[in-house]
Amino acid sequence: MKFATATLMSWILLLGGCSGMRIVDSDVSAFSTPLTPATALPLRYRFERLPSQQAHAEQSAALEALVLPALDRAGLQRDDTSPQYTVQLDLRMFRDPQAPWDDPRYVGGYAVPHLAWGRYGLLMRHPSLNMEFEFPYYRREIAIVVRRLPDAQVVFESRARHDGRWSDDDAVLPAMVQAALQGFPVAPAGLRRVVIEIPR
Repeated sequence: MKFATATLMSWILLLGGCSGMRIVDSDVSAFSTPLTPATALPLRYRFERLPSQQAHAEQSAALEALVLPALDRAGLQRDDTSPQYTVQLDLRMFRDPQAPWDDPRYVGGYAVPHLAWGRYGLLMRHPSLNMEFEFPYYRREIAIVVRRLPDAQVVFESRARHDGRWSDDDAVLPAMVQAALQGFPVAPAGLRRVVIEIPR
């Protein structure tokens, strides 16, 4: 009985510890030039914005402030006075009403007519007043391009993609940037999955 109680308590503690962290897994593809390995850290940089990003300066500034700690952790030091490089960010986000594998019979939480196998073959069922909670699904992609000044030579380029149920951009996006910059300034070859743990 004591053994069973101790085992149960161990499982509770284990699950409690795991519940304190969550995983942000990103598919990362990165590229660097042959000259990149000679780059000395930290790199002093300023942010570069495309005309479309300049037109939405408030959103661009919010994104830059959000990922600043992740850039700093990778060895990129912001210096708007005397930068050596520029960093350009490009973020794309999509909110789907459900995950690709969710039940297609439900749209927006409401049941819709669907095909189903019956006693005499394939039937069209017409549910009424059936409801299901909606669980949105988020798809995010962030691209990072590092250029050297003054010749505008790209020395590092990386793209991270992540999709899942987490809706809090403030926690997910920095983890994606951290994944995209893993190995900076030298980019590991090929597409890879990078897992970052963050607090719940």
